[in-house]
Amino acid sequence: MSGLSFLSKERIVARPGYSRWLIPPAALCVHLCIGQAYAFSVFNLPMTKLLGITASTPDDWTIPELGWIFSIAIAVLGLSAALLGRWVEEGGPRKAMFTAALCWGGGFVVSSIGVYIHQIWLIYLGYGVLGGFGLGIGYISPVSTLIKWFPDRPGMATGMAIMGFGGAAFIASPLSVWLMAEFSTPEHVGVAETFLLMGAIYVCFMMVGAVIVRVPAPGWKPAGYVAPVQPKKLITTQNVYVYDAVKTPQFWLIWLVLCLNVTAGIGVLGQASAMSQEMFPGRVTPVAAAGFVGLMSLFNMGGRFLWASVSDYIGRKNTYFIFFLLGALLYAAVPYTGEIGALPLFVAAYAVIYTMYGGGFATVPAYLKDMFGTRYVGAIHGLLLTAWSVAGVAGPALVNYIREYNLAHGVAKAQAYNVTMYVMAGLLVVGFICNYFVTAVHERYHMKRREAGAETETETGAATA
Repeated sequence: MSGLSFLSKERIVARPGYSRWLIPPAALCVHLCIGQAYAFSVFNLPMTKLLGITASTPDDWTIPELGWIFSIAIAVLGLSAALLGRWVEEGGPRKAMFTAALCWGGGFVVSSIGVYIHQIWLIYLGYGVLGGFGLGIGYISPVSTLIKWFPDRPGMATGMAIMGFGGAAFIASPLSVWLMAEFSTPEHVGVAETFLLMGAIYVCFMMVGAVIVRVPAPGWKPAGYVAPVQPKKLITTQNVYVYDAVKTPQFWLIWLVLCLNVTAGIGVLGQASAMSQEMFPGRVTPVAAAGFVGLMSLFNMGGRFLWASVSDYIGRKNTYFIFFLLGALLYAAVPYTGEIGALPLFVAAYAVIYTMYGGGFATVPAYLKDMFGTRYVGAIHGLLLTAWSVAGVAGPALVNYIREYNLAHGVAKAQAYNVTMYVMAGLLVVGFICNYFVTAVHERYHMKRREAGAETETETGAATA
């Protein structure tokens, strides 16, 4: 495969004088594309009318059936990140970004065929499985690289990249609505063509990121940066091998912290467009709902950079304490905003919620770096994202099926989400407790000096070659 040698990690070692500030744009090229997953809810209602055009027919798909597309994609995201995290770490970010682009764009192509012939299993396979692999590989591809380029500000670094994933819906949501309108006719909903065109656009942009990304040379440090010799509280100076990390209680406590935080947000995010229209009937149009999704995307994106940067000063554990405590209070207050018809308060509550939802994703890589060191943080992060897989199934399922149960028992659409909000608040309380029990990793899990030295020599030799 000599023709693909330009993808190898050895070919992208940065030369002296290379600016590390070129790495965040490379990461954003990928995350701004795969983050479209957060805007998928704008397709849900149109895809319930593919046959009926103006109204659903008995043969059209239902919201719970369509909800599984997003859930499968997120589940495969976590599984692929866990299975291929070590491959991404060893193969380098360019190879990972290139592969992610092909999977993500290919998922849209397969899904467009599924829409055209009205076979939902093809969409599960395309967007869910193939696209899910693109999500998982693309999501973790720049994380380890950014932490190595920014050892002085790991939270800010991961926040810069991962904010793109949260902010992508701000672009994808209105773009999707506009493209569907352009491709629609009185006898046809333009979902298939929209999928096809968006897939092509995303492949092109992700390839740009793959071309410009670089990894630092072994031993590189920012000018003036001195690595700490003594560990601080909850920040180690040692490294833990990737498969030893999963043997620690800290890994599983952080796994639960991420899972509970994501479950509370992702279910609502997956139905944000439909929920805003049903809780405020007549006041929120489909176009306004798409705008709501886009606005939440902005707060999701901003929260990733804001909270991850704040965590560099107050610590990761304290940052998550804020997420869980404030988040539980806001989720419990959402039903009240619907009861009194306070649309601005509803939007404001979710704006803050989504800053913390996004902030949780951006802060967790630095949390792992503090616990387990920098050597295998990318692979450990990939394993941890199985928490996202579980949350990606549990969150939307809770929202969709509790909604269906309430509607079947005569509950008005405007109140169909109330019980779910209280359940989400309870999950955040449990997350607060899990975060409380996170402590420093015991030294018996640390890599021995000889092991660490041998691996450094191997990496240096490969880079020199």
